Amino acid sequence: MTDPVLSPAEMIDAMAAAARAAAAALARLPSERRRAGLRSAAAAIRAAGPTILEANARDVAAGGAAGLSAAMLDRLRLDEGRVAAIAAAVEQVAALDDPVGQEIDRAVHPNGLALSRVRVPIGVIGIIYESRPNVTVDAAALCVMSGNATILRGGSEAAASNRALHAAFAEGLAAAGLPIAAVQLVPTTDRAAVGAMLAAAGLIDLIIPRGGKSLVARVQAEARVPVLAHLDGINHVYVDGAADPAMAEAVVRDAKMRRTGICGAMETLLIDRAYPAGAALVAALAATGCTLRGDAAAQALGVAEAAEPADWDTEYLDAIASVAVVDGLDGALAHIARHGSHHTDAIVTEDVGLAERFLAEVDSAIVLWNASTQFADGGEFGLGAEIGIATGRLHARGPVALEGLTTYKWLGRGTGQVRG
Repeated sequence: MTDPVLSPAEMIDAMAAAARAAAAALARLPSERRRAGLRSAAAAIRAAGPTILEANARDVAAGGAAGLSAAMLDRLRLDEGRVAAIAAAVEQVAALDDPVGQEIDRAVHPNGLALSRVRVPIGVIGIIYESRPNVTVDAAALCVMSGNATILRGGSEAAASNRALHAAFAEGLAAAGLPIAAVQLVPTTDRAAVGAMLAAAGLIDLIIPRGGKSLVARVQAEARVPVLAHLDGINHVYVDGAADPAMAEAVVRDAKMRRTGICGAMETLLIDRAYPAGAALVAALAATGCTLRGDAAAQALGVAEAAEPADWDTEYLDAIASVAVVDGLDGALAHIARHGSHHTDAIVTEDVGLAERFLAEVDSAIVLWNASTQFADGGEFGLGAEIGIATGRLHARGPVALEGLTTYKWLGRGTGQVRG
């Protein structure tokens, strides 16, 4: 156990040193050993289900007393089904192809020197996240399977849940003979520990923030460690004039209301001025209990509230959506370029040419045609659990899973070649 008298910087230094040794050990293990460790961790999570739910109930009660929104409480709350899904996600990661050691490409120099580029773990990954306790396990599983050690720092609102989940995961690793220092949970919610992680250049190799805009902004502003980040999910669904009304209604309803508190939820509905069923679409979305805020043209279609300028740039994470009427695809593209967060955007249309143009021109990590934005998920993409949706342009983009947690190195096999 980490000595409680250590300063936050000393504590993170000690955790990082242990993590680096564990990462070296993990990287040497064959795939099957890491898979066995994850299967053991999944079993331990199932066995600890009652303890995890008891801890989560304390967090939910405290969150309700503190005034957390319904959306935040939904992200925080666990039940038997969600705990079972967390364990199943670990097993899904264990079944994925191991990227470590995969050969990306090879070439032979004219002098016969054989060169190959292979995937290797990044090393020690710090993950700073809020609210959703499943991140504790998703991140741990992905890091272990990709040969990385991780230092997890969850939010205070999920502290008890995170401790219970981490304890079960670590118990499973130990039972399988894997180093428990490969997955460590920062034992304090002191914000100074976040600062210490951000300053740990040379000790932590990559920081991944998962949370709201203020958390991501702080990490990007203060980090001396490389950051793999995402902006908020200000996601759009554009309903083109050539959209099938039944499909448009189904896609829009799912994109907004399936789960309002996830980063893949639609926040803005764009309706082509030429779309003939705009009023019916607005009425169908409002009938789900979603509060709608729109421009003047959207209000003419039945949107109840006027949108403020800030609405177009707001990630509601709640049963609220902004609605704008735009002039065709060009209007939609201009709106998304101005207000989007490069996360996930979708078009609903039967016009193949317009759809292909939307797919090509929208600069987001995930762009969809005739599908809900709620497919923005590593599991849905066949990647297993994800560590987050990256919206930048470097290293990894979109759902980040095993491959996104590796880098590569060059290997050269010679027979005495010299450059002379």
